[in-house]
Amino acid sequence: MKFVIVGKGNAETEAGALPSQELVDDMHAFNESLVKAGVLLAAEGLHPSSHGARISYSDGSATVIDGPFAEAKELIAGFWLIQVKSREEAVQWALRVPVPRGHEGVGLDVWQVFDPSDVPDDTMPPRARERERALRERLGAHDPAG
Repeated sequence: MKFVIVGKGNAETEAGALPSQELVDDMHAFNESLVKAGVLLAAEGLHPSSHGARISYSDGSATVIDGPFAEAKELIAGFWLIQVKSREEAVQWALRVPVPRGHEGVGLDVWQVFDPSDVPDDTMPPRARERERALRERLGAHDPAG
């Protein structure tokens, strides 16, 4: 099962403040432990929302809204993509993410990534399943159904 651990933003991350060397070292050690356990698929920090855009849809048309966005606590500062055996294991890894004291407002979300194997065979037409498998193969992704 794949899970994404999403690190929430705060005023510091939105201001583009770089983390302390201690936090960088702690994050590196955490990432190394994920690698050593064989569960890390990807991990990245994100630039502040001032470097991003949001796309909003209304009546069939898209509107692009440039950042920054108002609610820092609703924004994402970074993520880890992990592959583990259960939601509980994903939560246990998330609990190990180093968060320095005094960083109230920083939080994590743990979300299971939807996978084609989550769809019962009888609800996805064979052609659609084959197209999905072929696309994942081209991307070098593992197809748990195949």
